[in-house]
Amino acid sequence: MPEGDSVYRLAARLRPPLDGQLVEAGETRSGTAAGTSLAGWRVLGHDTHGKHLLTRFDSGMTLHTHLRMQGSWTVTGAGRSIPRRLIPQVRVRMQTAAGPTAWGLDVPVVDLLPTRDEKSVVGHLGSDPLRADWDADDAARRLLLDPGRPVIAALLDQRVMAGLGNLWANEVCFLRGHYPWTPVGEVDVPRLVAVAARSLRASVHIAGMFQVTTGITARGERHWVVGRAGRPCLRCGTPVSVRAEVTGDPERRRTWWCARCQAAPAASSTEASGPETFRPGTTGA
Repeated sequence: MPEGDSVYRLAARLRPPLDGQLVEAGETRSGTAAGTSLAGWRVLGHDTHGKHLLTRFDSGMTLHTHLRMQGSWTVTGAGRSIPRRLIPQVRVRMQTAAGPTAWGLDVPVVDLLPTRDEKSVVGHLGSDPLRADWDADDAARRLLLDPGRPVIAALLDQRVMAGLGNLWANEVCFLRGHYPWTPVGEVDVPRLVAVAARSLRASVHIAGMFQVTTGITARGERHWVVGRAGRPCLRCGTPVSVRAEVTGDPERRRTWWCARCQAAPAASSTEASGPETFRPGTTGA
């Protein structure tokens, strides 16, 4: 699933070919407004909140999309189209009078709603570090509403703080030295929020650092723990552990951690040796 920083970058990529342009031909092909023509609408701009993309038109309408696990956007130049085999996956098409065409492929969430009603689709979200209205105090307050909740679960909750996906939740836990299942009420929450916000911002604003958490861009060394199951921790050399995704989780999330750098409290030591935990020589990475 794309993280908030990848959707933020997507919006930045769509702005040059679309913003200010008149849609000459196009439509939505899924969602409750499937079959609605977008022709004659001018794109005013793109905005994001967490993992949600908002495309606003001069018609007073907003196209709300969410990529979830499988969706993507691509733009073709004047007179060009996507490969024929991808046509059945098109959920949104916007051909501009200037030439470029934007294609929303296999996008699972496609909503058309009055711009004034955008809160109906994003109003439940917590504050987003990549937005101008970012509120760190509000994020900290929401994290502490359920102090017994595991840190990893709280960070993934978009109602608490928008934009952190599985990659960033795991990496932030490592950066703060937290065992992922530590109750959030037992950690320095303001510091946790600050590290999460700084990480997302660095990902989108520092050249070459997109989703790089170690500062190293070499293949296999971009992340401290994510995707490194069984490999030596880049800090201490301890093999990185991973807990397999929870059965039935549609997002197929896994949790990675270093048992030394993120030591479990003694009372939770069984958490790190449960039946779903990866050990060198078994499958799962």
